[in-house]
Amino acid sequence: MFPAEVPVLLLGGGCNDPSGTLVEAVCTATGPAGLLIVFVYSFLITFILPLPSEIVLPLANQLRLGLPLWVNLALVVLVASVGKAAGSVFAFHIGQEAKESGPIIRALRRSRFDVIEWSQSKVVQLSKKYGYAGLALALSVPAFPDTLSVYAFSVLEDDYAKFAAATFVGSIGRFLVWITFARVAVSSL
Repeated sequence: MFPAEVPVLLLGGGCNDPSGTLVEAVCTATGPAGLLIVFVYSFLITFILPLPSEIVLPLANQLRLGLPLWVNLALVVLVASVGKAAGSVFAFHIGQEAKESGPIIRALRRSRFDVIEWSQSKVVQLSKKYGYAGLALALSVPAFPDTLSVYAFSVLEDDYAKFAAATFVGSIGRFLVWITFARVAVSSL
């Protein structure tokens, strides 16, 4: 079994925020509405909120859908991955528009943190070398916000369907890496 407290513990207690934020809504969600909250959270973290996606995993223990834990976990991973893919396509569209806009790229290059240079040196190199498979691989890295990776790649590419598929596969990969890491951590306790 996969205890709910393990992913939260490994996230550093991310669900202990009592302030009524979106993170708290995710941490306390149940039932079908909980899956909707997972989708919305996953959609938003991909293009606007630099938060970890792994925080949705403990929901598998509290969904109250009358299903086995492994089915709940699969549902959470599936819904979150679809949400992240949808958010990525939205970000991809924004990136396509930004690509057309010279002032946006110039502003990013002049910013305090050279987002363009940083992204090209990491995510974009991987993506250029391996294409959409590289993007999926980059998005499989746990506890790293997807936002920058998605925007960096969106400026370089132009195929919406391949981009959505890569972000979906990368999201599932990320969750599987996280679940494996959490299981190994639990078994070594």
